[in-house]
Amino acid sequence: MENKRALFALQATDLSVGRRGQALLSGVNFTLQPGSSLAVIGESGCGKTTLLQTLAGVLPAVAGDVSCRSSESAGKPVNAIVWQNLALFPWLTVAGNLALPLKLKKEYGIAERVREMLAELELEGLERRFPAALSGGQRQRLALGRALIAKPDVLFMDEPFSALDAVLREHLQHFLKQLRERHPCTMVFVTHDIGEAVYLGQHIMLLGARPSRVAAFGANPSFTDDANVDVRGTDAFYAVQRRLHNAVAAVRAGQELHLTDGAW
Repeated sequence: MENKRALFALQATDLSVGRRGQALLSGVNFTLQPGSSLAVIGESGCGKTTLLQTLAGVLPAVAGDVSCRSSESAGKPVNAIVWQNLALFPWLTVAGNLALPLKLKKEYGIAERVREMLAELELEGLERRFPAALSGGQRQRLALGRALIAKPDVLFMDEPFSALDAVLREHLQHFLKQLRERHPCTMVFVTHDIGEAVYLGQHIMLLGARPSRVAAFGANPSFTDDANVDVRGTDAFYAVQRRLHNAVAAVRAGQELHLTDGAW
């Protein structure tokens, strides 16, 4: 794990998101404690990616406020995004992709940090390859490493595992937990997969469509950030997964949801 550093809380207050000033999703209110994670799930077209881009500062808010603060630091938080298409630079090698964020920040010790990250990503010996020569899982790990090498305070992930088969997807979900143990950060993870939301989200936000809205937001009682604990086979995990599955169906049917004590 990195040396202890300040962690940032992420808060949305009366947030409306959309494009060109037209609101797609309104009434977003939540607070993520420093180092915690939020999984955002919902049908296509409900505003998941637009919400993520607004929280990350890529898109301006239509209304409301997004703040990211730390009680231990007055500095500006560093964000990193892993996109659905990974956005790796095909003309750069593995090492070149990892080094780019550090070069842009004009940091020192780049070669050493790239070597350390290659070892963490299990990509040693592949540093001179280009992304096209990697397997799907290797490209995913490279994208994660490129995001984390700059030590972000908040990590935003937009369905990065959606194109993978179920076995590889579960492996990378676990790998992400391992990386976050060594590189602590607050995380927002967009997904359309119920199991993924329950495994990665300390909090889960369910969005409804037509009209787009926050249908439910609550804590995930089955969550653990300990990558050595396999929660997938536990009764608690199945219970939250079942409740979330039923909630998705209820929202699709136009029903209102009410979480007990703010938890799934």
